[in-house]
Amino acid sequence: MQTSRQQLPTSMSKTKLETGQGQPSAARPIKMRGGGKISSTDDFELFRNTVRDVKPLAHETLAVRKTPPPPTPTQSNRDDDEALAEIANEQLDYTELEYGEEAIFQRSSVSRAVMRKLRRGDFAVQAEVDLHGLRVSQAKTSLSRFLQHCGDRGLTCIRVIHGKGNRSPGKIPVLKPMVADWLSHWNIVLAFASARPVDGGTGALYVLLNARHHRRNNDL
Repeated sequence: MQTSRQQLPTSMSKTKLETGQGQPSAARPIKMRGGGKISSTDDFELFRNTVRDVKPLAHETLAVRKTPPPPTPTQSNRDDDEALAEIANEQLDYTELEYGEEAIFQRSSVSRAVMRKLRRGDFAVQAEVDLHGLRVSQAKTSLSRFLQHCGDRGLTCIRVIHGKGNRSPGKIPVLKPMVADWLSHWNIVLAFASARPVDGGTGALYVLLNARHHRRNNDL
């Protein structure tokens, strides 16, 4: 029994030597991403020397395209020509100014046909200004600057939002009649009319401008 116990380790060691167990294992090949193999330390050093001077590609600079501003509605040449063709003279007196729920103003050089188109909203609105919540003095300054800007750009049809005055004391509009009065005394204004319900109704005005007069005189 003792003899068999002493021989057991010898037998096991022999088995390990025969099968290769217990011996230092050879260096395993190193797998590369591309599928190749580096089988030794020398090959690995060769690989390192090969790629030593390789520089990573610089990141591409992407040009960020800015979102273009929404295009300004352009009034058709037919509308523009028709409106301006009605100016038969340079008289600045007005023939009609009605104020109530609906405000209407036209100079003597503007025909009824053009006025009907303006009231129907047939002319393309090229710009607008909202005077809601402004004091009277602020509203007049904002409106005059806006008209000056529109005249410089050669616009012929705009919209002015003055509100209905429902929040005024006694629900009596303050800004609404003031805006109508200012517009009727500025030479650049040919006509105006209360807008359609979809565009603000009696809380807004379609305004027809004489861009030629402004470019010629550079004033309101």
